[in-house]
Amino acid sequence: MSEYVRLAVGLAVLLVIAVTVSYVAGLNRHRDVLIASARAVVQLAIVAAALRGVFAAPLASIAVVAVMFSVATWTASRRLRGAEGALTAVVLSCGAGAAVVIAIIVGLPTLDRNVRNFVAVSGIVLGGTMTAATLAGRHLNEGLRRRRDEVEAWLSLGATSRQAVRDVAKSAASESLVPALDQTRTVGLVTLPGAFIGALLGGASATGAARFQIVVLVGLLAAETITVALLTYLLGAPRTLPEL
Repeated sequence: MSEYVRLAVGLAVLLVIAVTVSYVAGLNRHRDVLIASARAVVQLAIVAAALRGVFAAPLASIAVVAVMFSVATWTASRRLRGAEGALTAVVLSCGAGAAVVIAIIVGLPTLDRNVRNFVAVSGIVLGGTMTAATLAGRHLNEGLRRRRDEVEAWLSLGATSRQAVRDVAKSAASESLVPALDQTRTVGLVTLPGAFIGALLGGASATGAARFQIVVLVGLLAAETITVALLTYLLGAPRTLPEL
């Protein structure tokens, strides 16, 4: 049995399981599972083909990262559609978080300066900032609904919008960092992250793979911390509170 047939069979079995469980449990996500999986297959096939050319023409890597950034910020801003100025806030916060970390990791360079590391690190970091921005924005919106009376009380006492929302924003930013913190705390004990496994499969030594992974994990913490702090600041002085 060829590797592609084995891959197709394995994916089909996993999809059947995911769709069946979603349907039986009444999660109403079976259609989303199918669409997301199909998109992943198509997108990764296109990316794999494109990266062959990128590695041969280093300047093209800038265009690849620009596309990654555009998709990441568009996706996160869609999740925060109800927040005023969400797109601008997401672009600025994700851009700041990613730029600082990528510049240090690749530009310093903390890792070897090459196209492969630049593209790999950029993709991982941008994905982290996208998730962090989505979580921070949602936690902020949820907090404003849940603690609306508290915010209105502060406003009635003469506080500015930013002052009234400050504690809610801090809580939202803090909560959104929990997944990244848990991932970093438990690395090697609970999970072996994708970057580590990928480096091993790519021929790196265990020490080299661990080095790459720890740089990525700490870089993600830095990027996501910058992202959530800036995002909650930019969205933390709303002119109107979300409806209950």
